[in-house]
Amino acid sequence: MNTSIDRNHSITRFMGGSPLAVIVRLLLLSILVGVVLEVVGLDPLNIVNSIEYLVRRIWDMGFDTVRWLGRYLLLGAVIVVPIWLILRFIRAPQGR
Repeated sequence: MNTSIDRNHSITRFMGGSPLAVIVRLLLLSILVGVVLEVVGLDPLNIVNSIEYLVRRIWDMGFDTVRWLGRYLLLGAVIVVPIWLILRFIRAPQGR
């Protein structure tokens, strides 16, 4: 009976909170990032070429675009879930 409680505690610690709450937050963040990527014009199936095209467009527009850089930094959200997973694995207790 104690192993079930330990298992649930381990899952909660690994996820960084209640699994359902974490999944809901990740879903909402993914939708937000998807909207931002669509507005910027990135294609999820061809992300590398899309990012290259975006950088070229910014460069061609000139350095006035630097103030808008904060908006483009949201593109980093594409890696929110993988980084979150990596950090969860790194911070996961060893041998428990």
